[in-house]
Amino acid sequence: MSETERALLEQLKRLVAANCEQEIAPEDLADDEPLFGPQSRLQLDSLDALQLSMALQKAFGVRLTDSKETRRILASLDNLARYLEDRGKAG
Repeated sequence: MSETERALLEQLKRLVAANCEQEIAPEDLADDEPLFGPQSRLQLDSLDALQLSMALQKAFGVRLTDSKETRRILASLDNLARYLEDRGKAG
C-alpha cells in the first residue's frame, strides 16, 4: 500500500469516526471495516449514510446521489477509498 493510500484510509477513518453515532477511535477501524449491515460493529443507518455523504462532499467534493451506488461505495472503508482514488479525489 502506498503512502498516499495509507494517508487516505487514515483520513477516511477519522471522517467516519467523527460522523457516526458510535464512540469509536479512528485507529480502531480496520481498512476493510464494514460500515453497514449485520457484520458491522458500527451498525450505521441511513441517517449516518447521509451525514457521511455530506462530510465526503465537504472534504473531497464528491456527491453520492444514487442510493444503490452509495450503498456499494459505503460498504467498507476500502470501497470508499477505491472510489475516491478512481475519481482522482485522493491526496
